[in-house]
Amino acid sequence: MEPLTEKQIRSSFVNCTKGEAARLKLPPNFDELPWEDLDFLGWVDPGAPLRAHLVRPGTDTDGTPVGISLRVPGTNRTSALKSSVCQICLTAHAASGVSLLVAPLAGPRGREGNTVGFYVCADLACSLYLRGKRQPKLRGRAYEETLTLQERIERALINLDALTDKVTVGRD
Repeated sequence: MEPLTEKQIRSSFVNCTKGEAARLKLPPNFDELPWEDLDFLGWVDPGAPLRAHLVRPGTDTDGTPVGISLRVPGTNRTSALKSSVCQICLTAHAASGVSLLVAPLAGPRGREGNTVGFYVCADLACSLYLRGKRQPKLRGRAYEETLTLQERIERALINLDALTDKVTVGRD
């Protein structure tokens, strides 16, 4: 992923107000992010731990990044499960490593209170799990995949695009 500026990040959000985007805290150590290892930027807001943010870089046809504001549950609803899988990168985690994040829809439907939820890595570090730079906590054996790293990255981006599409459909 190409590095993004603070201005690009703040202006990318499609499902929150400009004021909310202006108030969000950027990831800790923003100036030191491993951009070359990221396929998208995701973080839990250090100033508001029940908020998370995800920024997808622009596609080949449109260079504009798309940012999504997310709500983090106050309690982990997956704790009864032994393990869970992220819907973006398909990394298996102990249940506490995956959270149900909820995004208000963009546009009029979101202003009416409509949301969509998805289970993703609780720390939004999918790119680092794909590359083996971070290891999930997992009870039992990890799944082995036969896909190459590039194929897993492409799959994750397709999954991320599908989630992004769910948030942006019907946007003004």
